[in-house]
Amino acid sequence: MDGYITKSIIGFIVILIIGYGMIKGGKVYEWFIEGAKDGLKVCLNIFPYLLAMIVAVEIFKQATLLDILNNFIAPIAGLIGLPKEIIPLILIKPLSGSGAVGIFTNIVQAYGPDSAIGLIASVIMGTTETIFYTVTVYFGAVKVKKVRHTVWAAIMADLVAIITAVTVVRLFLLS
Repeated sequence: MDGYITKSIIGFIVILIIGYGMIKGGKVYEWFIEGAKDGLKVCLNIFPYLLAMIVAVEIFKQATLLDILNNFIAPIAGLIGLPKEIIPLILIKPLSGSGAVGIFTNIVQAYGPDSAIGLIASVIMGTTETIFYTVTVYFGAVKVKKVRHTVWAAIMADLVAIITAVTVVRLFLLS
């Protein structure tokens, strides 16, 4: 019974919206068509930005820049107690959510979900953002070109989330 309700809820919401629009005397079908047209325009507007982001992520992964950055950042990460194994997750997460999920899955499989590395990686996955993807999509959709302050604020928020993740896991979950 639970699965049926969960699977049917979207249909119920659609019927509720259509019914409400019809009761209010609105032109539901015409509104739907206009919304679909606007949605396609947004897709066309953000496509170049998304394509550029996808190409950049692939170049980053294929050129083994991840390994080079990992070795460079490891001593700095050690200062806050961040395990070297989590650095690839931190480097990919701002660029690609699906890439981060792949790296996270590898971390959990290799070290276990209850290990310090697994717990820190889990908290980081839940508290950080795909900064460049999000900025690309949302700012590209509204054609904002000057994103400098937004990107720096988002990077600082991610750094705070990473430091907090390491601290919280070490203080509360590993004691």
